[in-house]
Amino acid sequence: MSSTLLAAGLLCLPLALAQSGVVKPLVQDCSPNIPGVVCINKYASVMPYHFFRNNPNVTTDITLGQTSVPNDTSWARVESADFLVFDQQKAMQILGPKPTNEFVFKISKAVHEAPVYVPAQNKLYMSEHWSQLAPPTGYLPQLVVDLNANPPTLSEYLSDPPVYAPNGGTFHKGLIYWGASGGSNSIGGMEQRVGVITLDPLTNKTNVLLNNYYGHYFNTVDDLVVDACGDVWFTDPQYSWFTGLTDTPPQLEAASYRFRPSTGEVSIVDDSILQPNGIALSPDGKYVYISDTGMIDGTLSPEYPNIHGVTLNYTSKRTIYKFDLTDNGTHITGKRPIWLSQDWVPDGLKVARNGYVLTGAGKGVDIMDDRGHMIARVQTNYTVQNFAWTGKNWTDFWIMGQGGVSKVTWNLQGPELV
Repeated sequence: MSSTLLAAGLLCLPLALAQSGVVKPLVQDCSPNIPGVVCINKYASVMPYHFFRNNPNVTTDITLGQTSVPNDTSWARVESADFLVFDQQKAMQILGPKPTNEFVFKISKAVHEAPVYVPAQNKLYMSEHWSQLAPPTGYLPQLVVDLNANPPTLSEYLSDPPVYAPNGGTFHKGLIYWGASGGSNSIGGMEQRVGVITLDPLTNKTNVLLNNYYGHYFNTVDDLVVDACGDVWFTDPQYSWFTGLTDTPPQLEAASYRFRPSTGEVSIVDDSILQPNGIALSPDGKYVYISDTGMIDGTLSPEYPNIHGVTLNYTSKRTIYKFDLTDNGTHITGKRPIWLSQDWVPDGLKVARNGYVLTGAGKGVDIMDDRGHMIARVQTNYTVQNFAWTGKNWTDFWIMGQGGVSKVTWNLQGPELV
């Protein structure tokens, strides 16, 4: 190397060592007229060194806002914001000029799932269950939010017969469809197995549609959705055994299914996902979305069949996959990942009326377009399990999880369930 080139290289060395490309500031107001909404510039794709985000453990979730970024003071705004905006143009359209994010009810640290809005009653039903078999006195009560009251009220109720640990839910032709995730020889004096159960909210009567696969118990029935033909698509991970919601070790692999109530036939549609969790259909009926929360797993050992408990591997699956519907809408193909959860795991999963995909992920709800392009995030002070739209225009958005229930008002419409 010539002395001239060597000298030039030495002159460039300090510049090469200096950090370049840093986005400044990382966080700023999207609009001075909309408090609580902050924009993340260029997705914070280049942070100033030294930044660090720790991995969570079984009991603690490390949020995006808790990432240590000491050399950009604007990052402190992430933790306290109501909404995080990543795509400003699309986000401000769905948030509207006056979005709100209100913490409405403080509730127990139990799992709160299966939110279903009943338009005829203007009530929001949801489940409540602990990670253990129900107490000897009977079933844990479910919850209902009465939206006719001002302010809304929260109360307990039991259906007839009661449903043990609904974990996924939807509304279809006047009935609530629940994925019952708990099973035992005796819960409150009667046997119940994991399956699909309907509730008529006007009579409070329940009816079992499905409770086995050719004699085998299902594992969990975590989430479900009903298509235009009346078929029920559901996921069946193995979480109920890990968390003590069933008295029987898994008899089936973790998989996703399509169930046709008119004939009773159950068809497996996918067994490639480690722990399938949320499931949703696109508004045009062309695509199915399924989330894999295999980051949270458990012990299955034939040598120790009574072992319960969950394990956590943050480098394992926390992914949403998109599938194409095929075979006249009866099966799925073309699996591809569209979202890797940036907080915790993608738990609740639903599709808005415009095709945007929403998922509960740690302490918030992520909003993406149908290709997984991150648009915005609603933030909460509790771990989110699920959510549902309510109201005449389907723009009131209720979020629930371990410790809280929140209400968001915005312009993003939910699917009009009939």
